[in-house]
Amino acid sequence: MHDTRRTRLVLAVLLLTAVGLITLDHRGFTPIAGLRGATSTIFGPVERLAADVARPVTGFFEAVVGAPATRRKIDTLEQQNQRLRAELSAAQLSKSDSAQLSRLLQLAGRGGYRVVAAHVIGVGQGYDETVTIDAGTRDGVRTDQTVLNSDGLVGRVVQAGAQSSTVLLATDALSAVGCRLEGSKQIGVVRGTGRSLSAQGTLRMELLDANADLQPGQRIVTLGSVGGHPYVPGVPIGVVTQVQSTPGALTRTALVRPFAQFTALDVVGVVVVAPRHNPRDSVLPPRPSPTPVPTSSRSPGATPSPGGASPGATPGATPGAPARGNLGAFGPAFAGTGSRAAGA
Repeated sequence: MHDTRRTRLVLAVLLLTAVGLITLDHRGFTPIAGLRGATSTIFGPVERLAADVARPVTGFFEAVVGAPATRRKIDTLEQQNQRLRAELSAAQLSKSDSAQLSRLLQLAGRGGYRVVAAHVIGVGQGYDETVTIDAGTRDGVRTDQTVLNSDGLVGRVVQAGAQSSTVLLATDALSAVGCRLEGSKQIGVVRGTGRSLSAQGTLRMELLDANADLQPGQRIVTLGSVGGHPYVPGVPIGVVTQVQSTPGALTRTALVRPFAQFTALDVVGVVVVAPRHNPRDSVLPPRPSPTPVPTSSRSPGATPSPGGASPGATPGATPGAPARGNLGAFGPAFAGTGSRAAGA
């Protein structure tokens, strides 16, 4: 240490000078203000240049220090966006699925079936006609359970996993379902036709009685299996479209158009509990009411009968009542309804 008097004297002079300059500057002494302005003019550009050079470096270190917090904020925003998109998608799907689910539950209620609703999420690859649904053993689904939708029979479960299951469609060539004609005791088997006709949605039915009365327009339902596995009774299958002529055959065959659209499967139900009683034909959709054929009250060139009766009217008939021949238009509908009630 070289602490001499001279050094102390210099420090004291500098300190007094600094105090004096600060005092003069505070009081607005003009020479001091000019000196300060000149100093700012000289060193101002140097300070700005130094700030421009240091700003990217400072920003880099600030970004490094604040990167984790920024990343967490971005991740939070992305999660919120994904959740909002998922909620929007679910809302849109629920609107389109609600009608199918409602009709499915109505059909299950009429038949007394307890079902587990599911979505078709995949189509099988290979030669089998199968689909994958998003319900499995954790939902109560087991193998050899009936699968249906709001229109009718879809198939049966052939493989059940924890979260998904495989369904063999009724259109598959290996599918065989016991069936019964609406309003009668005639039973038979409905088989799939495979990929060759599956695009047209065609099934093939064989009735055990070769002399049974079989006509286009007749409807069929599932006969049911022992214990309800793999098929429960009363599920609508389809409508006979063509009766095939097989002279000398021991069975009667026909082509059937299924109620379910196998090329547009979405919401389905797996029957996890069979009905206590056979619903028979009660699950079938109501037939459309036939339109009565209008008849002319006067034939061309006909001469009015005495008493003002209409030409062709039956003697003793009540005025204004329809002619007896018009009942033919309503007869089949009443007969079909009566048959369904008797078989229900």
